[in-house]
Amino acid sequence: MHSLQTHDGLHLHAHHWPTHHAQRGTVVLSHGLGEHLGRYTHVAAFLNELGWAVRGYDHRGHGLSEGKRGDIARIDSLLSDLGLFLHRLRQLEPDQPLLLLGHSMGAMVTARYVAEGLMPRPAPWYQPVAGLVLSSPPIDMGLKWSQRVLLATMPHVLPHLCVGNGLQPEWVCNAPDVVAAYRQDALVHDRISSLLARFAQLSGQTVMSLAPKWCTPTLLMWAGADRCLDPLGTARFAEALPKFCVESRVFQAMGHEIFNEVGNETVLSKLGAWLARHH
Repeated sequence: MHSLQTHDGLHLHAHHWPTHHAQRGTVVLSHGLGEHLGRYTHVAAFLNELGWAVRGYDHRGHGLSEGKRGDIARIDSLLSDLGLFLHRLRQLEPDQPLLLLGHSMGAMVTARYVAEGLMPRPAPWYQPVAGLVLSSPPIDMGLKWSQRVLLATMPHVLPHLCVGNGLQPEWVCNAPDVVAAYRQDALVHDRISSLLARFAQLSGQTVMSLAPKWCTPTLLMWAGADRCLDPLGTARFAEALPKFCVESRVFQAMGHEIFNEVGNETVLSKLGAWLARHH
């Protein structure tokens, strides 16, 4: 599967990193705001060595995928896209366990997707997965009061108006080479529409409200020195989640992109240990 055609006709660029070991399952990667899945080849290589095939796609409006940069068509577009991708994977690999691994906005998409299973009547795009890994999910985006007011009104008036997301390249992590590559990456952008921002805000609220009912095996990891979001919001989320199915770990000195941070081998080690215990 080299591409995915969405319900509204966009072609999303798909990625596939097969494992050369006995396959334990498939991990679906979901990247963050303004970036693309090509920045996660090292994570895919790590998972491949553990026997996991890795797949994913650039979100609409991101990377090599079609769509207005930083925009979505409907409030649930990213969830519908993920549901369609998982449906296609089930057809390709009907017997393989499927896990989701999301970073930042991708973590919010995957967490909100899993939370849909806790609704009285889940949406048609939902289907259960075997596990979930969340990296720096924006449970609380650290919005000011004025920004909250704008998000309550702008999506109804100008939902597809795109502005700068306000994130600075030096905030992504403390590794100079990663920051330099991020600045020079032609596929990285800083656009976000009011509708996409509203989706992130509402998703954080929904996921937080459903945290006590969580039942999908989950690994939650986040950066204690995050400047892209409020890490205390993620800490509150961790406290609200049931301990019987969720492991959590904060990397206190790290910046937002924990998989790209200095010392990321400790993050990968935690991921590998969790996978060994649960899958």
